[in-house]
Amino acid sequence: MSALFFKRFLQKPFQIASIIPSSKALVERVAGKMAFDQPRVIAEYGPGEGVHSRELARRMDAQSRLFLFELDPAFSRDLERQFADDPRVTVINRDAASLSAELTLRGINQCDYILSGIPFSILEIKKKRALLQDTYDVLKPGGAFIIYQVTNELRQHATFFDRAESEYCLQNIPPMFVTVFQKANTRNGHAHTTRLIRAVSANGAS
Repeated sequence: MSALFFKRFLQKPFQIASIIPSSKALVERVAGKMAFDQPRVIAEYGPGEGVHSRELARRMDAQSRLFLFELDPAFSRDLERQFADDPRVTVINRDAASLSAELTLRGINQCDYILSGIPFSILEIKKKRALLQDTYDVLKPGGAFIIYQVTNELRQHATFFDRAESEYCLQNIPPMFVTVFQKANTRNGHAHTTRLIRAVSANGAS
């Protein structure tokens, strides 16, 4: 854990959510939900000190793009330093709600994957649902929104995704639910039904 991460946690404990960055096991579990067999456009909400970002950049090919939306100015500056020599990575010191506008500015309409570790549980419900809708709209058909959270409460709000699959990662402090919300390749009459394929811990869902 870096000194910066610890300092920002003490200053903004509800925004940072955890005193310890994601473990290697969690980072690999999350990155394993994405396919890197072709160029990808990926956005990450709240990357913090960049433990997931670095793994994504390591796996991406030369034509892929990674957009890091970090609201905290100290983390944002540190991410810019880390990725200063990587033209594939763009750090944006703005709220995740600006995703669509920021992509449009760069001539990009949709993402293959969107990753988030921000604590959705602390967001006001209207803002939470608006961000989920914006996230869904920006995803390509067949794309996925991947989150890692202490609870699995977000499933009850993300009902417009076509499928949801959850698993529990114990190899992290604290343990985390990793949930993949999938956008279907084609729309059908069941487009607004979210189905849980697997939930390891029933107590985590609400």
